[in-house]
Amino acid sequence: MDGNGRWAKQRGWPRLVGHRKGAERVKEITRACPDFGVKYLTVYAFSTENWKRSTEEVLGLMALFARYIQREADVLSAEGVRMRFIGDRGPLDPKLVRLMEGIEARTASNTRLNLTVAINYGGRDELRRAAIRLAQSAVAGHLDPAAMTEAELSANLDTADLPDPDLVIRTSGETRTSNFLPWQAAYSEYEFTPVLWPDFTPAKLAEILGGFGGRDRRFGGVKP
Repeated sequence: MDGNGRWAKQRGWPRLVGHRKGAERVKEITRACPDFGVKYLTVYAFSTENWKRSTEEVLGLMALFARYIQREADVLSAEGVRMRFIGDRGPLDPKLVRLMEGIEARTASNTRLNLTVAINYGGRDELRRAAIRLAQSAVAGHLDPAAMTEAELSANLDTADLPDPDLVIRTSGETRTSNFLPWQAAYSEYEFTPVLWPDFTPAKLAEILGGFGGRDRRFGGVKP
């Protein structure tokens, strides 16, 4: 969800105004997804590298995450949305973590849409944490390293109970993946759009999904 800061800067506003507008857009896209047949939506809210930003922006983002969870809990629950979080929760404020755990528990039985929010997430960090768990299992004698499968590695990732993404969309015109789901997106289709995230409407999502539907996905093979 790239481009919040640039969207605000173009209008002479503080970056946090762009982030607030971006949060509103998340709500719109989340509500639109079930109508488009989308069952799983993962949004990249804060990366492990985003701590390098100014203290004001980081604190503002954390406060925005907390307000979003508090304000949307009733709506998400009523609309059948299951909300989950991926990433390392260790560095996060304990109050925010409690809010995250609370909405996860409250929406656990919902099935209309699976909304996953990546907070303090980095693909390399996720793989590092999975490697630690696998190494500990091997040391304990529960895993033969030579016999480890891709499925066992996947089962130790933050996304263990989620399907791999079919489509990854990056807004704002940047054409890099920025450490987002590197293992899971190995065979995902990618779409890079110049639209800044606050301007990314459900209509734009529908347009991209329409194009995705016509792509020829072979997963490394050749169709007869």
